[in-house]
Amino acid sequence: MMQKNYQALVNGRIFFGGAADVEAAVMNEKVDVVIDLRVKEPEAVTYNRVHAPIADEAEQVEASIQHAVDEVLSAYHNGKKVFFHCGGGGGRAGTVAVGALMELGQAKSVEEAEQQAKTIREKVNVREPMKKALQNIYEK
Repeated sequence: MMQKNYQALVNGRIFFGGAADVEAAVMNEKVDVVIDLRVKEPEAVTYNRVHAPIADEAEQVEASIQHAVDEVLSAYHNGKKVFFHCGGGGGRAGTVAVGALMELGQAKSVEEAEQQAKTIREKVNVREPMKKALQNIYEK
């Protein structure tokens, strides 16, 4: 079994980490779909991947976060095992982890969801523009 540098957001079903963790997650967890949150168009791969980049541009951040979270939860609700990642597994992946926890009703606030995500994966670091976007989406 390969080293596990990624974590389970939902036991046995939703996993997240960095780009370097994809192959291990696909192999170890029998992941059905990988959601790539990086802005840059990814290289060709041998596994089932969805590119759902989280934008850097302020006016696109909210919609891109919502789209990425929707991709993760859609696959999850369709009975698939999901792995989502950004480059290092902290910023964009942390942001989607927070959104997924909110959507799944595991937290009552973005702050609480972020604390849960950090407990699961220490390197989660939701940057201010993304935190503000999450609050706009989930704390209306």
